[in-house]
Amino acid sequence: MHDLISAIVKKLQLELSTAVTASEQAHDSATHSENIAANKYDTLAVEAAYLAHGQSMRIAELKQSIALYQNFQRPTFNAHATIQTGALVCIEDDEGQQRRFLIGPAAGGLSIDGEQGLIQVVTPTAPLGQALMGKRVDDEVDWEINQRKESSIIVAIE
Repeated sequence: MHDLISAIVKKLQLELSTAVTASEQAHDSATHSENIAANKYDTLAVEAAYLAHGQSMRIAELKQSIALYQNFQRPTFNAHATIQTGALVCIEDDEGQQRRFLIGPAAGGLSIDGEQGLIQVVTPTAPLGQALMGKRVDDEVDWEINQRKESSIIVAIE
């Protein structure tokens, strides 16, 4: 499991590096002399400033996510455990398709290729995360995504 957390941190750090580069480019564009407004309808510099601000917010979010994972103390789980933050959960739908999710403290939607296949990070506040919290192996879990109801059985908690 330590390898999974390390892979998440590594992926977040890569996203952070990309966001920093994009932020620098947006800042340069917003302050470049060629982008000074020629008239009140010329908004290129204003748009670039908004983009730079958005990138700086994304950078702060990524730094916070990285810190959360670097300091995360994952609980241990046994066969009778209930799902909580830190659980690696395997669910199976009616057609026998299995999916794996890490209930993480941040970075929901992030996907990692693990030893046992694709693992998607879900936060406790996401619809699936809310549906999973407190459940046990063999419990049925129902949630709605994009106005479509989904149902699965919890087959494993690690």
